[in-house]
Amino acid sequence: MKIAVLGAGAMGGLFSSYLSRQNEVTVIDVNPALVERVHAEGLEVQEPDGSSAVYHPNAVLSTEGMEPVDLIIVFVKAMFSESALNANKGIIGPDTYLMTLQNGSGHEDMLGKFVPQDHIIIGTTQHNASVAGLGITKHGGSGMTHMGCVVGSADRLQKFADVFTACGLEADVSDGVQKMIWNKLFTNVSASALTGALQVPLGYISSNEYAWKLCCQLIREAVDAAAGLGMEFDYDEKVAEVKAVCDNSPNGLTSIYADLRDGRRSEVDTISGSVVRAGKKGGVPTPSHEFLVGLIHAMEGRPKA
Repeated sequence: MKIAVLGAGAMGGLFSSYLSRQNEVTVIDVNPALVERVHAEGLEVQEPDGSSAVYHPNAVLSTEGMEPVDLIIVFVKAMFSESALNANKGIIGPDTYLMTLQNGSGHEDMLGKFVPQDHIIIGTTQHNASVAGLGITKHGGSGMTHMGCVVGSADRLQKFADVFTACGLEADVSDGVQKMIWNKLFTNVSASALTGALQVPLGYISSNEYAWKLCCQLIREAVDAAAGLGMEFDYDEKVAEVKAVCDNSPNGLTSIYADLRDGRRSEVDTISGSVVRAGKKGGVPTPSHEFLVGLIHAMEGRPKA
């Protein structure tokens, strides 16, 4: 299968490496040094057991002149997705599928600008990774990758799941993937978002009386917003799950924390912002999330010290 991966960061590096085991993979990035490194030395993946391997997908800065591919996996940060796809429209053909495994929800709205709804794959993965150096990905943990459709039955995506599984990325298809995406969203829109706004590690959220009260309010609104879209979640269960994440990783620093600390734009619009949009669609008030989205955008505009 001809596969293009937009973004050679942690997750893009991991998936393009694994998928290159049996497919024609091109990873696309805007960092010349990274592309040159992949050309010269390949992409290294460091595994949790201490082993490592080097993979050799094709790497390019530009897809000009390339033919359309079968699948494009979008792994850039959400706010760069549209510009990245615009810059690489030449590899999108009538049979090309676009896949998002990005954090947050609602990415299908933007992907629909480039392909028909029946050529969009939404999903979530339990794999996690971090950048350990230029062209080096540290694989933190494995798990299932779930794929689903925006319209129609997910069964027709089985060929993509089979390709992933054959390369060591175990995958399945599900008509309930939207609920799986939301299930993963609760920690991000509550504890993680607050670590960014407060500039604290995860443990602070569950240990501080006021931070935890705010966190629970965010979970409450998210559960209600999901219900407005027809997805039922148990509030007490979600609270317990988020608290466990905070308690088990007391020194954990989230990506939104790091983005705001380092003066970068965050993915708040596809994380907390997705709760706001869901609330509007379902007629459910989400004032805490609306405030938090505005606060985080205000923090993004701060002058660097």
